[in-house]
Amino acid sequence: MIETLKYHASKYKEMMPQDAVKLIYQNEFGGGHLINDKELFIKRLLSEYQSIEKDINALKFEDIGNNIIRVNLKALSEDELLNLNEVFIKSANLHKGSLLAFEYKLKLLLDNFYSIGFNFSLDDLLEYLEKYKKSGYPMVSHSKVYNEKYKPAYRIILKELYYAVQNQKPD
Repeated sequence: MIETLKYHASKYKEMMPQDAVKLIYQNEFGGGHLINDKELFIKRLLSEYQSIEKDINALKFEDIGNNIIRVNLKALSEDELLNLNEVFIKSANLHKGSLLAFEYKLKLLLDNFYSIGFNFSLDDLLEYLEKYKKSGYPMVSHSKVYNEKYKPAYRIILKELYYAVQNQKPD
């Protein structure tokens, strides 16, 4: 987890405490929700996909640890997106995490704060975590700063399912 945080802190210099917590949340809980309505999911996915600027040279995914990756929608063709649709759904419904493990990872974040290399202060993180814990550790969105700077557009999936689909695709 620490190496994943270091990587993201160095790549996404504008990360805020909320973004670090989101990364840990996704590492532990995956997408964080079950997908019950497949038709609604694909409509939302296609709508988001059509609204983003594509970048075929971008990395297709980033490993966030715990056998989970963030698949970058900007780097996918529409065919690839549709090919991965079932994988997104299956991943969301398969991966479970635990509150105990999540809290342990938050403690690792605090214990290793200075070695990770964030551009926010420990005080900012402590203040955020205090409010976050009081709210019951909900799933969070990226910070406004992160959204404006990096324009994230991805889905969380299990790495092994991603590779299984990639291996089945014709060359």
